[in-house]
Amino acid sequence: MERTRILDRVESTFRNAGFEHSDRCCLQPCCFDLAARRDEQLIFTKAYHSISSVSEKDAKGLLNLSKALRGFPLFICENSRSKPLEDDTVYSRYGVYAVTLETFQNMMLHNVEPLVEAGPGGYYVRLDGEAIKRKRLEKEFSMGRMAEVTGVSRRTLYGYEKGLAKASVATAYKLEWVLGIPIVKPVNIHGTCLLATAGRIICENRFLQFVLRKLKQLNFAVFPMRRTPFDFVAKCPDGNLTILVVIHHGRMRDLEARTEDVVNISKVIGAQPILITNEEGLEGRVPILYQRDLAEISDPQQLFSYINT
Repeated sequence: MERTRILDRVESTFRNAGFEHSDRCCLQPCCFDLAARRDEQLIFTKAYHSISSVSEKDAKGLLNLSKALRGFPLFICENSRSKPLEDDTVYSRYGVYAVTLETFQNMMLHNVEPLVEAGPGGYYVRLDGEAIKRKRLEKEFSMGRMAEVTGVSRRTLYGYEKGLAKASVATAYKLEWVLGIPIVKPVNIHGTCLLATAGRIICENRFLQFVLRKLKQLNFAVFPMRRTPFDFVAKCPDGNLTILVVIHHGRMRDLEARTEDVVNISKVIGAQPILITNEEGLEGRVPILYQRDLAEISDPQQLFSYINT
């Protein structure tokens, strides 16, 4: 399936599931295609025809963005080279989960989480260790007896019961057949690790350094971004306002497209866009803060007044 058709289906799925979603991001390259929100659930998705084409830069950008805005990142892919990906299965690429369109639709529309994880050497599942132990004891199976009837070592069974090990799909089926109960736990896809950091993203441009330093002096939590239409995510000290900051320095041909994307995304995620520039006489759809004015600001309330002007 072509990427544009995947995106069409993703947008349709979000709408049918009651999500508000942004327009497709015009800026290229960009680490995400769509931002979508339903109540407190915020998702950033990026579609690829093949998981083999996933960019490491996109993955890092998506992780940083999701961490800053408390969303979760997700790649939607259909193939791995020439082989279709499996439905009801979670893949991982550079620390970001990836699923097929069918799996994504089941998650969004039917609250059906995938059960299988693809990993090195095969497919694996997470087991409900407490359920295994409880049923084993009900059947009055010792660990030795359980190992004998399942063909699984005692040490491995101990790991399953303690939640210390994943099982192959074949082993899980065997255990379920012996115990007579379902023991496979859905993958907690919303718990994707968001520990990636922006690192030393901006060091070269003095104007960027000035803006970053000033926002931090005002006690904003600042998250530098890459491969997004905005340059920073800034959160005010009391946590009640999130700002998407676009930095304009010198001539930027894509400024209009960037601000259009930022306005659109801000509406979905509930943030306030602002353009900070060192060039006089600009006009646009977002509040504009000039370098000379930013230099004179001494507390967050002064910044809020510019935003609300």
